[in-house]
Formats: sequence, structure tokens, C-alpha cells
Amino acid sequence: MAGQEAPHAQRRQYPQEVVQAARGLYLKRYTAAEIAGVLNVPRRTVYHWACVHAWDDLLSHETAEEAAARRFALLVEREPKTPQDLKEQELLISHLERLQTLRLKEASARRRESEQPLPAESPFTGKGTEAPREDRKRRSNKTPQKNDVSGLTKDLFQEKIHTKLFDYQRKRRETAYVRNRMELKSRQIGFTWDEALFAFEDAALTGDNHIFLSATRAQANVFRTYIIQTAAEDFGITLTGNPIVLKTAPGRLAELHFLSNNSKSAQSYHGHVHIDEFFWISKFPELFKLATGMAAHAKWRRSLLSTPSIISHPAYPYWSGALWQKRFAKPKPWPGFKELQRGLLCPDAWRRTIITLEDAIAGGCDLFDIEQLRQEYSPHEFRQLFCCEFIDDAAAVFTLALLEDCMADPADWPEWSPNLPRPVGDRPVWGGYDPAHTGDQASFVVLLPPVKSGEAFKVLERHRWAQKSYLWQVERIRELAQRYHFAYIGVDTTGPGIGVWEQVRQFVPTAAAINYGVTSKAAMVLKALEVMEQKRLLYDAGDTAIPHAFMTIRQTSTQNGAITYASSRNEETGHGDAAWAIMQALIKEGLAQKTGAYGGVSMAFSQ
Repeated sequence: MAGQEAPHAQRRQYPQEVVQAARGLYLKRYTAAEIAGVLNVPRRTVYHWACVHAWDDLLSHETAEEAAARRFALLVEREPKTPQDLKEQELLISHLERLQTLRLKEASARRRESEQPLPAESPFTGKGTEAPREDRKRRSNKTPQKNDVSGLTKDLFQEKIHTKLFDYQRKRRETAYVRNRMELKSRQIGFTWDEALFAFEDAALTGDNHIFLSATRAQANVFRTYIIQTAAEDFGITLTGNPIVLKTAPGRLAELHFLSNNSKSAQSYHGHVHIDEFFWISKFPELFKLATGMAAHAKWRRSLLSTPSIISHPAYPYWSGALWQKRFAKPKPWPGFKELQRGLLCPDAWRRTIITLEDAIAGGCDLFDIEQLRQEYSPHEFRQLFCCEFIDDAAAVFTLALLEDCMADPADWPEWSPNLPRPVGDRPVWGGYDPAHTGDQASFVVLLPPVKSGEAFKVLERHRWAQKSYLWQVERIRELAQRYHFAYIGVDTTGPGIGVWEQVRQFVPTAAAINYGVTSKAAMVLKALEVMEQKRLLYDAGDTAIPHAFMTIRQTSTQNGAITYASSRNEETGHGDAAWAIMQALIKEGLAQKTGAYGGVSMAFSQ
């Protein structure tokens, strides 16, 4: 949708004060569009924050009249007023007048009823006689119910939603009723948003159930947030619950379920199935079997959409047709990349489509500066993120199978409360900072070390900063230090990180300077492998940037023939920053150690 971005793991990271400011405006009932305009952040980022931090749960209940009055008061104070603000004020005045008139009529009716004598008892039953039909009808009038979408029509969706779509989004809707769909897409082009709203429209108009599956609950709730926000902002309808149960025009109750990758919680449902980022979900064959089972009836559709990961991912044979081809002695003709860019029903009865960033731009998307992106990412990374190219991880040090064991749902971490000023209280945390090189971006991670031997490290936060001065980045780290008690921060001082380290150690004296070399890099890689193989590292399964960064690390050799590790970082490119930041934090424990934050392990490579 124009002027917005899609939520993905590599979204820009904002200072905590911006998030808190957005929260304050949200609780004052500002719309996501208004918050985006005030704080200069994308609207979908506001939706994402509202979903992840459960801001809807913090909203106080208010009547329709109270909500209209509150909104009118907000607009009165706004200066200068836009023509749209003035028009909205006029509509609110009219709306308030109708609501007040209705309230007075209802109050008057209640007074008349209270003044009337009780109905005479029936000589046959001893009970009050039934009130006249007209009175029953009058007293049965109620305010519109939540989740009631029975008044929505195809024309309303056309007016409110379809007019916001880019051409490539309209085109994908032309084939949205194909039973089996797989879509390979570029980052940030709005497929998740469009898929959510298409499902909402279909549910409202047909009464069909829809089931949304993602790697984590927070990621699945992104679908839910888009639907709730759109219903409120475009149609004035309040949606609640999980699942959301809609009262639809056909008279059926349509259920919208938002589930994580957990077969135990999903196996009893049935409906149209939508799976987001399926190339980054662990145990995909098991999930695929479950999802197709929930949509086994011929009336249900199965829709899978994702950015690419690696060719060794279990989902790749489903995409490439290799799994289907196994049933034949001689392989059948299969469409190539260019054919799939046009969208095609493949021989296995699945329609496959590829939408690259250039395809999206050609389809009307004006949200990107593609040349700037080419400068910010290495050619290899750009092709993978925006051109739908899979990674060949044959030479990768960290395999996806190893990384999948580290994927977790942060909602299951009881010790972490991200909405609190001190998310983990006074527990010590470790940090890792990887500076920006030429064409690179800086990364900072917050790692919660274990208390007991054998417990797992948890990646609590990951920040990525592009084209920011080292002083600006120091201030962001200072803000994090106000939320967390940093017992250690590992900083790469090989190049531009030296300035950050000099500043950070003034307020985190235990910050350690790590000078990259053959020995230090080998130690960090081996440490990361150690904790992963011991299943002692956990990160948000929805943050696909972390496994992507680790999979770019390769074993190579120096000019002298020494074995070392690299992630395509040189004068022209830079990548793997999230992985190196995590490893710079992990190395605090030391090699061949299982002690936690209180084990007294000395810092490695500190100066």
C-alpha cells in the first residue's frame, strides 16, 4: 500500500523514546496514520509495535459517544488544521448529535417503563403477560455489536481497500482464489498486509474460516493487527478476541485464528490456511502436512508466501517441484525463474509466483530507492533480499539445521517483559556491537546470559543502524544501558568501532575492545558453534536476519595460508553484522565453558 512498508525482520530499529511516544499517542486514540505522521515512522511499523507490545489491551473501554467526543477534542486542539481535519470535525459533530439524541430517547424510554405498573399476572400461569410486539422491538434495540461485519459489502471493500493497492497487489488478487498458491517475494513489498486484508474481506463476505500460521505468535499477530486496524480505521468496526469470530452477512460466524508453528495448538482447526515466511520455519514438512490437513476439503485454499532462505531448506523441494518429480522415472518439464515471475499454474497443481523488488516497482510501488539499497547491501545480499535468490549454504559454517534449533518464541520467556522500563529487572545482560564498514550497517544486540550451568543464552534485542554517526550510536547504547544492566559489551575496534568503544566504556566500564584477527575470529566462531550444538542459544524465530547473517559466514584462508572466517566483508561489501555482534557478546563466556553470567569467566581479548 502506498506510503507504507511491510513488516519484516530487517525493519529499521527506532530509539525507545520514539516507541514510547508512539505508545502514548496510541493510548490517546491517535490513529496509526496520525502517529506515523507525527513521529515520521512508517504506518506499518506503528501497527507492528501495537501488536508486539499488546497496546490494544491497555486501551480503556469507552462508549461510541465518548470516543467521538475524545476525538473531537483532539482535533479542536490541533493547529494548523487541514481540510481533512475540518471535514472530520463536521462529521463528528453530526455523529455526536445523533448519538446524544439516541441516548436521550433511550433514557426517556427507560423512565417511561419505570413509571408504568408491572404487567398484570396471567390467571392461567401466574406470570406477567407478554409486552406488545412494538415495545419488545423498541427495547431490543442495542448498540452495534463488536465483530459484527454483516454490513460490509463488496463495494465497500472496493472503495476502502482496493483503491490503496499497487498494481502487483491487484494482480495477485486476481488469482487469490486458486486453491494452492506459493509466492516467493522480495522484502518489504506489502504481501503480508495484503494477504491479511484479502482474508478479512473473504471472511466477511463469505463467512469462511481463515487460519494464519507463522514462526511465532508475535509474527502471526501481525496479520491480526492489520485486520483490527483496518476494520477500525476504514470501517469503524471494533474487532476483538483471538480467535476473532466475525458475524458475517451470510449469517455464519467466521473464525480467524492466528497461530504459531505449533501443531498441538493448530491441528483441530479447519479453513483457508495462510503461512507466512514458510522458508524460515523449522520442521516445514510437518507443518505442511498439518496445514494441508486443516485445508483438506476441496473448498479450502492453501496460501504460502515467503522470502527465500537457502536451497537446503526442507521447503525448497516443495517450491522447486523436486518432491513432486520423485514420483516419475523421467522428470517432467518445469517452469523457470522468468516464467514464474509472470505467475504460472505448475504441473503439480500449485500456482507459483515470483515478485522481485524490480517487479514491485514496475507494478507501481514507489516506496524504495533501489540505488540506495544497492549501496547499502552487498551484491550477494541484495540479490537474496530483493531479487528472490536462494543462498547456497554448502560452504556455510553455520547450517540452517543448526540455526533452526535456536529459533524460539520470545513470548515463552517469562523473565523478559519488553514493555517494562527494566525488561529483565536488575539481571546482568551482555552486549555486542559490530560497527558499520563501507557499505555496511552497524549492529547491536542485547544478550541475556544464563544463571545456571547448561541454560540458554537469549537474544533479547537486535538493533541495526545505517548511516549514523558513531556519537549518535553511542547515545542509543546509552539509552539501552538505562533499560538494562550491562555487565559486558564486546566492541569490534578493528576499524571505526574504536570511537564507539572509547565512549561506551565511560558509562559501561566493562566494555571490552575486540581486535579482529585470525585467533579472535576463530574463537568467536567456535564459541558460537559450541553453544548452538549444546542448544544453548535462543533467538526470535521471526527475526530472519539472524540466521541469514550466520549463514553468510564462510571458512577461508589468509594470504599466508592461515584458516580464518569471513562473511564477504571487504572494502566493497559488508554483511553478517548481526552474527558478529552476537558472537562478540557470547565470547564473554570463553571457550569450553558452561557457566552463566555469575560464573566469573574472564572476558576474552579485552584491552
